[in-house]
Amino acid sequence: MEFLQNTLALIVTLGILISIHEYGHFAVARLMGIKVLRFSIGFGSPLLKWTDKHGTEFVIAGIPLGGYVRMLDEREGTVPVDQLPFAFNRKSVMQRIAVVAAGPLVNLLFAVVIYWALFVLGVTHAIPIIGEVVPDSPAAEAGLEIGQEIVAIDGEEIQTWEKVTLGLVARFGDSGAINVRVKYPDSTYTAEKLVKVTDWMVDIDTQDPLELLGIEPFRPVLEPIVGEVVDEKPAALAGIKSNDKITLIQDQEIESWSDLVQILQSSAEKELAVSIERNGLIETVVLVPEKVELEDGSSVGRIGIMPKIPEDFGRDQTRLIRHSVFAAWVPALNKTWNRSVLTLHSIWKMLKGIIGVDNLSGPITIAKLAGTTAGFGIESFLGFLAYLSISLGILNLLPIPVLDGGHLMYYVVELLTGRPIPESIQALGIKIGMSLLFTLMILAIYNDLLRL
Repeated sequence: MEFLQNTLALIVTLGILISIHEYGHFAVARLMGIKVLRFSIGFGSPLLKWTDKHGTEFVIAGIPLGGYVRMLDEREGTVPVDQLPFAFNRKSVMQRIAVVAAGPLVNLLFAVVIYWALFVLGVTHAIPIIGEVVPDSPAAEAGLEIGQEIVAIDGEEIQTWEKVTLGLVARFGDSGAINVRVKYPDSTYTAEKLVKVTDWMVDIDTQDPLELLGIEPFRPVLEPIVGEVVDEKPAALAGIKSNDKITLIQDQEIESWSDLVQILQSSAEKELAVSIERNGLIETVVLVPEKVELEDGSSVGRIGIMPKIPEDFGRDQTRLIRHSVFAAWVPALNKTWNRSVLTLHSIWKMLKGIIGVDNLSGPITIAKLAGTTAGFGIESFLGFLAYLSISLGILNLLPIPVLDGGHLMYYVVELLTGRPIPESIQALGIKIGMSLLFTLMILAIYNDLLRL
């Protein structure tokens, strides 16, 4: 089931991003008076195709890992004399630059629109309050404490855990000190803490910056009170009812729902004495958690209950970030810009060897992330879609032959020198670019398989 969900999420995610990207090329080509022969989403044999009144063939193909817009061009075949004014190669350099740049730029604009919509609707975030500090960790040595709220990293204001993570990831590969400003609980007093790092996040098994820092987010405690009981499951068969509070399991005191889950999951097919509080009275029942096989091959114990969650649960530890229809463009543009800069910095650090190629991800990782975020809800999925759209836009602007950025590089040279780069040099560049992209794709898929 998870495989199908991830595959569907990958197809939907790439389908949206590829369509947006190629539509940018298509729309500007039409605007410049260029005849578009084919608009294809995917590669390989067409699954569906139709032709519009302008003679453009629209195709949805079987391999959803890319797409293309084919335009009338003398370099790709004979063009009738009466059609020459509509050929791509007959257009001015600036017109060709506009057509090629439109794809990546539309991806970036698409991210801005998504962030704008999220900021208008309002996004609920957990306040970045420290819940745990690991002894002898960089956070502990810097003086970070439980209950402090992180309000800035390296001078950048922070309101959410997401921004904390981004602030830490931005220092990938650095050595020195990360400046973390914190606010003390029930106070307006703030203090700056210098977290010392060396080769930050390089050659580390985990890529979770919070774990490397030595802190865990604060999580409100959920009482072990039953909200829903599933029929014909161990809890229901043992007589456990809604609103029962589980106080003991095998004489072990239960203080939170997480304590309860931890014990039950590790007790598959074991007989347990469970004490419950009901209407002020304590009674004990005996049950055996059923064994449930997980997709990764492991197993856990479950008894068929859900927690009772108060309406105001965790409300004090969250904040709603919302902007007006007009004001939301500012944070949307800022977020897109910051994510773009972060992507470029990561690429630069990879070229310098600070970040290893083992950090490359391919379609398998994208599928898993798409499936996971889709499972978390539309807000998480849209955020992932926006970030992936930014990555696609930035990567396509890199000056690598085959990519849009490579074509832009050729046209900029032509604009400056007044003559196009010889076809032989362009052909050689395309061969080099294809070899590089193929190598990177193999590495990315190899990393995906290792992560599995």
